[in-house]
Amino acid sequence: MIEWIIGIALVVVAGYVLVAYNSLVRQRNQVKESWSDIEVQLKRRHNLIPNVVETVKGYATHEQSTLQSVTEARTAAIQASTPEEQAKAENMLSSTLKTLFAVSEQYPDLKANANFLELQRELSDTEDKIQAARRHYNSTVREFNTSIESVPTNMIASMFSFKQAEYFELDDEAARSVPKVDFNNE
Repeated sequence: MIEWIIGIALVVVAGYVLVAYNSLVRQRNQVKESWSDIEVQLKRRHNLIPNVVETVKGYATHEQSTLQSVTEARTAAIQASTPEEQAKAENMLSSTLKTLFAVSEQYPDLKANANFLELQRELSDTEDKIQAARRHYNSTVREFNTSIESVPTNMIASMFSFKQAEYFELDDEAARSVPKVDFNNE
């Protein structure tokens, strides 16, 4: 009788380990998939940037330092490998793009150019998709990391060397801060 109880207990424990392991694998794969979604949107963004730079170049020939900064930031973003490196590089790229679009305000012909307007719209749409992909990625990372840290799943995660995933976070304090709105200086 004792042997049956021990046998049933072992089967239950083995079943739990199997279910927990499969759950962690599923969550890890969801993290990888959501990171892939971010990479797809970032690639789309990276592919649009040379077109924007070339369009601006035709109108703003003396803005070479701004154009160079955008190109360098794009290169750094393409070469980033970890979520942390990617976040830093993408923050820098966003900052240089803001500078580029600020420069474009000085050129009325450029602002009216249909190609430039379409590229700007596409880039804005891509930025929205990147933000959505980031939120989804961070959500899947949160679920995965919570599973790894929760008892008793943390024992299974430790046994099979599951590691926590990194969040894709903003390091740029300006992007984190609340914008100041002042209607008196219009």
